[in-house]
Amino acid sequence: MTSSFSQLSLAPTLLQAVAEMGYEHMTPIQAQAIPVVLTGQDVMGAAQTGTGKTAAFSLPLLQRLMRHENSSASPARHPVRALVLLPTRELADQVAQQIAQYAKHTKLRSTVVFGGMDMKPQTIELKKGVEVLVATPGRLLDHIEAKNAILHQVEYVVLDEADRMLDIGFLPDLQRILSHLPKERTTLLFSATFSTEIKRLAASYLQNPVTIEVARPNATANTVEQRFYSAHDDDKRRAICTVLQERGIRQAFIFSNSKLGCARLTRALERDGYKAAALHGDKSQDERLKALEAFKQGAVDLLVCTDVAARGLDIKDVPAVFNYDVPFNAEDYVHRIGRTGRAGASGLAVTLVAASDSKLVADIEKLIKSKITVESLALPQSRSSRLRPVGHEAAPAASSGYESRHSARPARAARPARMASRDPFFDQPYQPPSQSQTASWDSHSVATPASVARLSKPKRKLPALFQPISAEAVVSSDS
Repeated sequence: MTSSFSQLSLAPTLLQAVAEMGYEHMTPIQAQAIPVVLTGQDVMGAAQTGTGKTAAFSLPLLQRLMRHENSSASPARHPVRALVLLPTRELADQVAQQIAQYAKHTKLRSTVVFGGMDMKPQTIELKKGVEVLVATPGRLLDHIEAKNAILHQVEYVVLDEADRMLDIGFLPDLQRILSHLPKERTTLLFSATFSTEIKRLAASYLQNPVTIEVARPNATANTVEQRFYSAHDDDKRRAICTVLQERGIRQAFIFSNSKLGCARLTRALERDGYKAAALHGDKSQDERLKALEAFKQGAVDLLVCTDVAARGLDIKDVPAVFNYDVPFNAEDYVHRIGRTGRAGASGLAVTLVAASDSKLVADIEKLIKSKITVESLALPQSRSSRLRPVGHEAAPAASSGYESRHSARPARAARPARMASRDPFFDQPYQPPSQSQTASWDSHSVATPASVARLSKPKRKLPALFQPISAEAVVSSDS
């Protein structure tokens, strides 16, 4: 089996792009999958996250499309021939960038469409004609209904993160998309995890697939150190700060199960002095892309996110991942910790376990087939003493501007407490009114006119702000 890209039957333009990206030797999934895909067979590939699955399907796909390469400006000469479907917007954007880098020395065109962005720029790119279309299911269906995407000449379909793509929530959209594709096509499925149910569902879309598993199914990378610490919900943030301080970690992913919890944790970490950003489904696409870019550039220390970022995102040299909440789905644990320890680098995965998380931990233990030991973590005694981020140590007291200007000033004598003015009326004890005392509005009796019947109900007495008028005065005024 070949281990070098130069030994593959790839076009010189593709090999040039691979060399410029610094790739020399193939990973196990690439070494096994690329020769099979080059023959045109359907493939179901399972490998640990961060092992280069994107190159495993992109390079042979582009090689087989080289026969359609042309420099014509006519959109009709550039129909969609390869469709790559992904579950999240961030992953779609990342894969599209990598495919564009691989094909930059060729005349093959590629673009990406996903939700959260205006459809007009995407429509313009589709109208120009593209050979490779990277998309999320929802936005692709929008373009199909608008007649912007014509898929009747598609030859290759790639389902990346296939377990999520074939999940119950994505299955109806996937079936609608596949109904617009030709029956004769090559289908590739790549993911970090494959359950028995997913394999059964995938069997309906693939024809005699070649199954490639370069690692035990649902296995985690050996380069990732996994630690489980018991922590009460109120102490989880302090536990994260403690590990960051003790290990000297400057950048990390922090995963939360809810969007609200993600936003609250981000604000709390910012109050602690960390440069944190939130990434979840309620954020606009522009905000999500800016947060990811800031994290990649090092402008953000901690990226607090939901499972939106747990799948496929390739950010190099992230030293640690924190599970603030134990994931509800055990397979999401594999994807979460796969954000660190990528491409052979070492990483740390810390999971904070509350008392109610014992069943979720047992599910993870069953999935990864490894015994999990929940340890205790010593936290600072005082809640008020906040741990400072690494690289943000406090300056000496003498350098403080205010203290240096006012340190020589003598202490000011304490002022005597000012006595508030008091009204003696409010110091008197409460005295209830006597029984004989009547209200002011009852002090004047009103005579009943003779014209009023004896059996009529008397009018209810109501308090009034005016002086009552006697009945004789009423009679005299009428006369």
